[in-house]
Amino acid sequence: MENSEVQRWLSATQPGAPVMRFLRVLGEGRSVYGILRGERVHRIQGDLLEEYQETGDLYGIPEVKLLCPCEPPKIFAVGRNYKSHIGDRKPPESPAIFYKPISALQHPGDPIVIPRGAHNVHFEGELVAVIGKRAKKISVSEAAGVIFGVTCGNDVSERDWQIGPQRDLQWWRAKGADTFAPLGPMIVGGIEYDNLLLQTRVNGKVVQEQRTSDLLFSLETIVSWISQFVTLTPGDLIFTGTPGTTSPLQPGDVVEVEIEGIGILQNPVVNE
Repeated sequence: MENSEVQRWLSATQPGAPVMRFLRVLGEGRSVYGILRGERVHRIQGDLLEEYQETGDLYGIPEVKLLCPCEPPKIFAVGRNYKSHIGDRKPPESPAIFYKPISALQHPGDPIVIPRGAHNVHFEGELVAVIGKRAKKISVSEAAGVIFGVTCGNDVSERDWQIGPQRDLQWWRAKGADTFAPLGPMIVGGIEYDNLLLQTRVNGKVVQEQRTSDLLFSLETIVSWISQFVTLTPGDLIFTGTPGTTSPLQPGDVVEVEIEGIGILQNPVVNE
């Protein structure tokens, strides 16, 4: 990372706040987890979601490549979860859940690849919850205790394959094509995630802006609802929905999803 980009990225993380910031990076040719303190990544070993110890190894942010901050067993996503996104449509009575495959994940800084035959690929900046404990049939009041932290995500979507003339029976490629789930740059634990400013920018222009307090279904409600039917396991991700309107991306665009206190997820756009 260039020095100017490092400073911009670090400033968005609010490094003085009393929270924990976890990264996964490629350092010295290997994937490692670490805790961000200031401009240094303190390597940890063990289970990030269970028990870990610091090793004493240190990396500078400019020295490493940022990776998706976790390797999830499965990815859920929520549709129609901001009034500003659904417009005049009737709000859902319960969280509208769908899956994204783990093969859709993309690292911070790596490209969103527009597949051959795709002509209407949209951005969707979102807050993403990371599950820290096994959860089965839990209540809303219990749900906060199983959320390990939150990060930034982009639920990239091909609208023609989703709802247009080329739509499929399910959204397997509309929202699940390779690189359609950029994630990062870090997992932030201990943050008050129910009133954060979310902003999506394309080539520096703000295209989405809303606070997470405007979610129709809270993170706790979503977690509880999913757990009634599918057991949540440590590392699972939940994309919580996108606000406002979206529009097509073009090769050469740069998309940034910034969430207050978490950081900036940046990805260029290229053709396959």
